[in-house]
Amino acid sequence: MIAGVGVDLVSIGRIESAYRRRPRRFCRRLFSTAELALLMPRRPLFPAMAARFAAKEAVLKAMGCGIGPAAWREVEIIAARGKQPQVRLSGKAAALAARDGITGFALSMTHEPPFAGAIAVAYRRVPGK
Repeated sequence: MIAGVGVDLVSIGRIESAYRRRPRRFCRRLFSTAELALLMPRRPLFPAMAARFAAKEAVLKAMGCGIGPAAWREVEIIAARGKQPQVRLSGKAAALAARDGITGFALSMTHEPPFAGAIAVAYRRVPGK
């Protein structure tokens, strides 16, 4: 059963500018170690980085909380090349999802300069199944 839908669109240039101002701080604030291991070898880097940023925001919107209650790093987007992207929650994000009965997400990301976007669908188990 669908619990919520979230969508986000972001300027790739905006993400690149934020990264270039303070790369370490930007990465520490937004991405987990696992995400960075998959992300940093990518070329070009910024479209992929922007798509994951949009995906995190779309997931939070699908959960119905938006930005604020959960930290960016608590929403991990694990997307290896050629594989369906996976969402892993931790901390406050996981607690909010559990409270609302959210058991998983379907996620799609895209990038076509100058924008990157994502759509997330949060779902919960159908009672009795």
